Amino acid sequence: MKIVLQRVRRASVTVGTDTVGEISAGFLLFLGVMRGDLEEQADFLAEKIIKVRLFPGEDGTINDKSILETGGEILLVSQFTLAGRLEKGNRPDFVQAEAPDRARELYEYFGSKLAAHGVPVRTGVFGAMMDVSLVNDGPCTIILER
Repeated sequence: MKIVLQRVRRASVTVGTDTVGEISAGFLLFLGVMRGDLEEQADFLAEKIIKVRLFPGEDGTINDKSILETGGEILLVSQFTLAGRLEKGNRPDFVQAEAPDRARELYEYFGSKLAAHGVPVRTGVFGAMMDVSLVNDGPCTIILER
């Protein structure tokens, strides 16, 4: 699994003219499910994201508080293009991306694991063309893989 985590002041996902997911301060997560990924990887990454200290404390230190401590929200967006490779030529291949049915299953599982910790989780629409808007806070962006 590959995740691009962005700390945001706000973020939203639109499909067509409908806003399908929207959060205030928290994390925007782009999730790429790779061929062969398992629930154990989702468990590990969900636990890591819930506990990661990327929010400032009273003294302004960037790595003082977790999303639980700040009451933040999560916007989870599926992004199979995280599996893209450009080793050969100029046209990316996506052979490392998991099959859609299994990817959707792990995407939904991962979202439920995050929500089980008590953090509000909003989502995009799996497999849809989405417009994602965000205000990156910091900017603060981290890539996680497992």
